[in-house]
Amino acid sequence: MHIVVCAKQVPDTSEVRIDPETNTLIREGVPSIMNPYDAHAVEAAMVLKDKYGGSVTVISMGPPQSEEVLRKAISFGADRAVLVSDRAFGGSDTLATSYILSQAIKKLDQEEQVDLVICGKQAIDGDTAQVGPGIATRLEMPQLTYVMEIIDANPEEKKIKVARKLEGSKEILEAPLPALLTVVKDINDLRYASLPNMIKAARFDKAAVWGKNDFDDMDSEQLGLKGSPTAVRRIFPPPDRDEGEIIPGGMEEPEKAAAALVEKLVKQEIIADW
Repeated sequence: MHIVVCAKQVPDTSEVRIDPETNTLIREGVPSIMNPYDAHAVEAAMVLKDKYGGSVTVISMGPPQSEEVLRKAISFGADRAVLVSDRAFGGSDTLATSYILSQAIKKLDQEEQVDLVICGKQAIDGDTAQVGPGIATRLEMPQLTYVMEIIDANPEEKKIKVARKLEGSKEILEAPLPALLTVVKDINDLRYASLPNMIKAARFDKAAVWGKNDFDDMDSEQLGLKGSPTAVRRIFPPPDRDEGEIIPGGMEEPEKAAAALVEKLVKQEIIADW
């Protein structure tokens, strides 16, 4: 089974700052991490590889420094890493990004048949959850989103069975392979890198880099700003919240504290006065 995982480098959200004059993200000096949902996608691929064998290829689209994400994936046990990087890809929104990544997956499929594509459900810097479904649509693959469990994957019968996370419940679905999954964090716990894989990552020299000219029929009209209908007019941080009020005595006199809380909620007409 050949599994392809899409992983993105994102700013560490605990360090995000916004330039008040330009309304753009300040990226200089901000640490970057692998998108947390994508880390769970890599782990899901490794679990399937442990069970069924095969290989895992991780691809990332971004500037040269995105290679660090691929090195991280290698430390988890991925077999191959490809960085899709070109100045022509800069400024791509989710529509253009899904086009470029789908072209990269097609190229991988020509080298070794792709059975399954796994993405995180969304990136924490954009929160759109559009790229995974966009890739599946362009590749004409079945898409199973918000997957919280892979119940079974049968490479011989070319079928996969998953549980999708719904609000307060779950949905069991089966689809033919090849297919694309987007996964949520509930799907697994991340493993620690094993010593052999840490050594492998340390010796990882450089990922294969694919630019626009490495694709035979990439449409320039669908790349970068030209292929991106999305326009961001303004970015701003949410307003600071007012400090909360602490009702004292909760541990010593919980009934008295609860009564004080109820009185305040009634005064603010949050709950009815009975």
